[in-house]
Amino acid sequence: MLGSTHGTFTTDLRARVVACGEPPTTAVHGVTAVAGDRDVSGRPLYAPVPDLDRFFRPESVAVVGASDTEGRPNTGITRQLLAWAERVGARLVPVHPTRTSVFGIDCVPSVGALTEPVDLAVLLVADPLPVVEELAATKVRFAVAFASGFAETGAAGAAAQERLAAAVRRSGLRLLGPNTNLNAFERFREDLEGPAVALITQSGHQGRPVFTLQELGVRLSHWAPTGNEADLETADFLSYFAGRPEVGAIACYVEGLKDGRSFLLAADRAARHGVPVVAVKVGRTETGARTAASHTGKLTGADQVVDAAMRQFGVIRVDGLDQLQDTATLLARARRPVAEGVVVYSISGGTGAHFADLATAAGLDLPALPQAKQDELHQWIPEYLDVANPVDNGGHPVGDWRGRKIIDAILADPSVGVLICPITGPFPPMSDRLAQDLVDAAEATDKLVCVVWGSPVGTEDAYRTTLLGSSRVATFRTFSNCIGAVKAYLDHHRFTTGYRSPFDEAPRTPSPSLRKAQALMRPGRRLSEHAAKQLLRAYGIRVPREQLVTSAAAAVRAAGLVGYPVVMKASGTQLAHKTELGLVKVGLTSASQVRDAYRELTDIARFESVDLDGILVCQMVGRGVEMVVGVTHDELFGPTVTVGLGGVLVEVLNDTAVRVPPFGEREARSMLAELRGRALLDGVRGAPPADVDALVEVVLRVQRMALELDGDLAELDINPLMVLPRGQGAVALDALAVCR
Repeated sequence: MLGSTHGTFTTDLRARVVACGEPPTTAVHGVTAVAGDRDVSGRPLYAPVPDLDRFFRPESVAVVGASDTEGRPNTGITRQLLAWAERVGARLVPVHPTRTSVFGIDCVPSVGALTEPVDLAVLLVADPLPVVEELAATKVRFAVAFASGFAETGAAGAAAQERLAAAVRRSGLRLLGPNTNLNAFERFREDLEGPAVALITQSGHQGRPVFTLQELGVRLSHWAPTGNEADLETADFLSYFAGRPEVGAIACYVEGLKDGRSFLLAADRAARHGVPVVAVKVGRTETGARTAASHTGKLTGADQVVDAAMRQFGVIRVDGLDQLQDTATLLARARRPVAEGVVVYSISGGTGAHFADLATAAGLDLPALPQAKQDELHQWIPEYLDVANPVDNGGHPVGDWRGRKIIDAILADPSVGVLICPITGPFPPMSDRLAQDLVDAAEATDKLVCVVWGSPVGTEDAYRTTLLGSSRVATFRTFSNCIGAVKAYLDHHRFTTGYRSPFDEAPRTPSPSLRKAQALMRPGRRLSEHAAKQLLRAYGIRVPREQLVTSAAAAVRAAGLVGYPVVMKASGTQLAHKTELGLVKVGLTSASQVRDAYRELTDIARFESVDLDGILVCQMVGRGVEMVVGVTHDELFGPTVTVGLGGVLVEVLNDTAVRVPPFGEREARSMLAELRGRALLDGVRGAPPADVDALVEVVLRVQRMALELDGDLAELDINPLMVLPRGQGAVALDALAVCR
């Protein structure tokens, strides 16, 4: 866990905000947005930013259902809200139909009887709907509903939640909940300095470990427990926190998302501001997804799509709450890296080797130190010890100044941006002196110094006082959390350096291709291969020369026009897997072969009871790398684009990468880099390199089609897309399209 924030770990937040390049916005009804800016699919291009200042710091609070009767749940909540209101300087007004006072404070009988404007209404009632409807006539800006029994309980609860959400929309106020808790009104330490972590959770208990970081000196600024998100959602708080000057990182526990585009717009806003977002996202398994739905009634989404979308917009996804704590804290407080090289400094060769294995496997760069630097280190470290990286000191010097000299010399190397010292167990006085030297060196450098304190006890003075008492040393308890956090730190700054939002360049007006494509759509039906290829051609995607014929004689004439050798394939709206049925003939070189192939294909179709619209006579395309490019519709994010290794083994290999539009060329190329079979495109076993530029162009054209035909196209599968040698392009040999 990272040390305390007494002092300043980093304060470059304002520079990040100034350099974010965010579009100009306006505030309407407490929400900042770019009005009327939507892409060709009709989705918004910028995140609305609710003004939540008066939610977290209200001047006045109405507690509906307030109580001071001992033993009642509402009494404990009222008492906590009284203490919180006092801390934030808010005036609290109890609301109760039969009481004259609560805890000595005069009551009003209903929210309609409030005589002064109220910023926040806390609803301690089983059914918040009537109160929300009554609030519509007041000027209350925010409300919190704790009641459960809504979307998390099933269809009836979901209907009740929609009625509540509709009432909220009519009222003009913003609602947190239902099925939320008091986490937003916790006692936050105000004696801690430096950039803070802002917390968003859909489960109060899951946020508790991050909240207790304050006991280790980590500053927390806000906690938003979003619950069922009938109105205010995770994306709203992400957008708000991204613009707060005190927030250094945002930590999230997410069970499901209300709207995928809203979440990505909020993540994009955070990326523009350079504010890191770290998230635990439930739903990697069917069991986890089902449990999340029963907890907050949220859609978890297809995990591969969620994972890709988060990575696409710089959200750092972690699995455990311990990783959430460590990664968010490091990202909140560490200065921007000056170099990406990582050096491991250890008092044990075994520890250094073990850590180096894990760090290298995770993708960290452990460069060998220059020979001159190694010679310098050998002034203080025996010659027989390896100091190339990891640096093995054989036992940190205890009695003199040499230990600090070693650390300073490592940090002085320009290739070094991060120094990590794994201490697997306390060994005083050596480990005590090592900890102090690391803290002293960290105070004098802009580079990141990390320590892994592996002792299971955690009560040692070197850990509790020296390391956790420092604002400049990042302290962890496990190798894996340290490595994961450092990788996230370097990845985040690499991602945000020169970040260009894909929403800024998303298409806003339809292309000329759209009219041609819409004429081919057949709602609710699958297109034939011939029609699907016409769809591709409308968007400038190359397909083979081909003709659709309905007689053997026409097939022979078509082959002459297309040019031998030819491929012949059955074409029909219900044909998805032609090869398995024997409905493809390849390498036909004469008229007699074409006639025989026509008769055989039509005979098989009759035997299999397959309706045909004809036989395709196609140009035979040269060999290349078989890829697949496709479009599917995700229930959270809308259209998604997939690329991968194609051919008949596509389902077996399952080597694909997915992205959520909009994205640009850089992201399309990064999709290819994710593929396990990426080397095939570079040429293997004497094969020439493939035309990667042409493949990228096809991916981008398919993305444009996915956006423009979002309401019409349910699914597209180009397989195989033959990527020819460099400079020769890519050709869609087969295609399947399903209309919505």
